[in-house]
Parts: sequence; C-alpha cells; structure tokens
Amino acid sequence: MSKPVTDLIHHPYQPPAGFAAPQPGVFKASTVLFANVAAMRARDWKHKNGYTYGLHGTPTTFTLEERIAALEGGAECVLVPSGLAAIANVGMALLKSGDEVLLPDNVYGPSRALAEGEFKAWGITHQLYDPMKPADLEARIGPKTKLVWLEAPGSVTMEFPPLAHLAHICRQRGVLSALDNTWGAGLAFNGFDLGRGDRFTPGSGADIVVQALTKYPSGGGDVLMGSIVTRDEKLHQQLKLTHMRMGFGVGGNDAEAVLRSLPSIAVRYRAHDAAARQLARWLAGREEVAQVLHPALEGSPGHEHWRALCGEDGLAAGLFSVVFHERYPVRQVDAFCDALKLFKLGYSWGGPLSLVVPYDIPSMRSAQLATWPHKGVLVRFSVGLEDPDDLQGDLAQALAALRAAP
Repeated sequence: MSKPVTDLIHHPYQPPAGFAAPQPGVFKASTVLFANVAAMRARDWKHKNGYTYGLHGTPTTFTLEERIAALEGGAECVLVPSGLAAIANVGMALLKSGDEVLLPDNVYGPSRALAEGEFKAWGITHQLYDPMKPADLEARIGPKTKLVWLEAPGSVTMEFPPLAHLAHICRQRGVLSALDNTWGAGLAFNGFDLGRGDRFTPGSGADIVVQALTKYPSGGGDVLMGSIVTRDEKLHQQLKLTHMRMGFGVGGNDAEAVLRSLPSIAVRYRAHDAAARQLARWLAGREEVAQVLHPALEGSPGHEHWRALCGEDGLAAGLFSVVFHERYPVRQVDAFCDALKLFKLGYSWGGPLSLVVPYDIPSMRSAQLATWPHKGVLVRFSVGLEDPDDLQGDLAQALAALRAAP
C-alpha cells in the first residue's frame, strides 16, 4: 500500500469536462504529461495542435496568442517577456553577421541601444533614417539591408510618419518591415493594412507587428509582456524557432492578467484618448508652453499622416509631450514635475495612473533628424484614468510652481 504523500501526488481524480466561465482557465506548467511514448514522439511543438513543454505553450498562452493576433489583424502570434524582447526576437531571427537594419531616428531608445550594442558586436550594422522623409529611407536601403523598423508615432517626440509610404518602399525594395504598434495598440489603425493613408493600396503594410502588451493590453501597470504578430506562416515559424532557442516564455498568471484586461481595452483606450486630448488642448493655450506634440492635434508634426491613416475622427493613445518655452531652464521644469501630485514620475504608460517624465532631447537624437526646432525642455505625459478635470487642476498648480521656481 502506498504512503499518503504518494497518493497525493498520483491522485487519480480528474474534474469533469465542460466547465465554462467568462474568463479562460489558468494553466501553469513546465512539465507536460503524455499518455504514452508514441504520443510523446508524435507531438509537434511548432503548431497549436498539442502540448509538449510549458515553454512552448499552454491553453492559457495559446488563447492569449490567438486574441492578440485577432486584435492586430494578423494570423499568428508569439508571446515574449517584454516589448523589448519582441524587438530582440525579431532582430535575432532575421539578421546575421554582414546584414544591416534600418531604424527611424526617433525610435524607442532601447531598440537603438540593442543595435549599437549586441547587434554591432555580432557584425550587424545599422543606419538611422528620417521617418518623416520617405526619400531618406529609400536612399539608405542597400544590398545589405534585411530589416526596416517602423514606429508610429516617434518615441517621446511624437512625430507621426507616413507609415503607408514607408512600408510601400520596403515592399518595393524586397526588404522586410517590422512595426512597433504599441501606441496604436491594434485599435488606432491596422499595421498590416496601411493602404488607407497616403494613397497606397491595401496590403502596403508591415510584415511584422510587435507590441508591448505591458501597456494598453495589460492596462494595469503590473505586467511585462510583448507580442510578435505576422500573417505569413513561414515568417512566423522563423520567428518561433528563434523564440524557442532563446527560451522566451511568459507566466500563466501574467497571461491571465492580460486576458482579463483585453475585453475592456477599447473602452479604456478611448478614455485615455479623450482625457489626453482635453489636457493637450488646454496646455496648448498656456503661455509657458512652446508646443504640444500630439498626433491628433493640428500643428503637431505628422498630424496629416495620422489623419490620413486613422481618419478625421480617429483614435489616438493617451500620450503626448510638451515643449516648454526656452526661457524655462531645466531646474524650473524639474520643479514643475516635482510639484505634480496626481501625475507620478515613472516610465511606461497605458495604466490607470497618470505619469510624467522629462527628457533631454539633444542627447536622444542624431544629426539625421534636422527638423527638431526647439531649445526648450520636453516633458512627456501619459494620461491615466483619473478624472481629466482633476488632472488639469494638478497641471495648473504645477505650472505655478514652474513660474515661481528660482
């Protein structure tokens, strides 16, 4: 007779099938059990027709992959531990020594650091192009170019590029393009069908769309995760092989958190959008502000491209930047940020809490982007889900602190 502890581990009870609830179940596993050796040998980890090991997927992660693919308008998805991991996975899958990757000059900073660090050490070169000038991208694509990154809007400085035109150039030149669609979240526009904007036909979209699920899909500021979505099965398998070799995986509880938030993403996105526009318009009328950078506001760089792609009444994320008049030095802008009470100092965005970060733009941009006209300090705001009138009051009292700072 076996001991109680053995009975606990090998207890034969299986709950009945057919349980249904609004939220899918959470499956957490490293080891996956097989009925027999034949089943073990027959199982294929590359497709969602069975399970082999926790790192290769569970019912929970498979469900999230399918829903993110649907959100982005794609066919296949792999999940990774962060948005930056998604960017790294794409580069490692598609680039080898002697290849070149092109990045927009206003790219997400860690993506550029990856190109300047690990990729350079592996013999992969990179160039920066001006995303607001399609001719600059076209001139830089050469025989070694194997991947072009697109991003809309630009990180921190919020320029909205002519995405359809840039993707069209890549397709015409036979170069794969990857879009960071974290800002659009699969809601503002479809990264695979950019033909609505700038006179290009449907299908002139990116080959790969990545997103930091950390932001709007999670919505809670408590999950790190990224996604890579494609429409092409061969390309998906290429990305998935690298994903397997790198050992990228996400936890079942994190996948559950994103699954729970996804049904409300559109409602939350619209709320972030509406509040951000209210505050951006109010700040645009303040004498302390030289310019508000928000793609949906007239006069913001690339506003016409946003309108062409997203529509006159289209959506925009709850993110914008403000350039203060140059008469306010860094110490006064820092005093403004420190005086904010509802806006908290912190990186990332897309959660319920409003955030603020001051940036040193000259240290972030290269000579290729010659259109930056400002000398004042830039501050980026991520608008959360607080009452926008309360947030406006917080900004007003902090502006008083800005003016009073020595």
